[in-house]
Amino acid sequence: MNALTPTKIPNEVATWCDGWLQGIRHAPSPNFGPRPPVESISMVVVHSISLPPGQYGGNEVEQLFLNQLDWSAHPYFEQIRGAEVSAHFFIRRDGSLIQFVSVNDRAWHAGKSSWMGQDNCNDYSVGVELEGLEDHPFDPPQYETLSRLIASLALLWPIRTVVGHEHIAPGRKRDPGIAFDWVDLGARLGPLKGLIPALPRRA
Repeated sequence: MNALTPTKIPNEVATWCDGWLQGIRHAPSPNFGPRPPVESISMVVVHSISLPPGQYGGNEVEQLFLNQLDWSAHPYFEQIRGAEVSAHFFIRRDGSLIQFVSVNDRAWHAGKSSWMGQDNCNDYSVGVELEGLEDHPFDPPQYETLSRLIASLALLWPIRTVVGHEHIAPGRKRDPGIAFDWVDLGARLGPLKGLIPALPRRA
């Protein structure tokens, strides 16, 4: 397998090393920090992103997470100039997977956030970005990779909840959005579908 090519989670049981999923591409981001020692990793937060918005297949999202984005390359980039953000994982339209931050570390994906009275979701969550827009349907391979990733995470960490960015930062964030099919994800999770709570729906 070409280590430089993003790949899907293999069919066999996934293996991990120091919070890094093996067998996929790793692109270590500088945008991370330590998790508070008292926090357990109990949540997966689903996001959506594309750069420029609505354009897929380029390297701009990866460049953003690596602090290498050319802010002058597109007018939209001026709106996010200087942003230092990251996610643990990025799932492309074809289901291929790239990891940017060890699960053991705190990625910078959620911002100001709260769930069930607990603030600072970055402290205890894993951030997964899907290549897409809030109102544009996601592709089946993305759901398949996401479900397998969640299942693999739940084997090693006490994952209790899977939510969207919109649910932990309501009014501020809209992703993954109305086009994301939570029923599809739940069906693919099978016995783990209970990780998805009854989520509020936006009109």
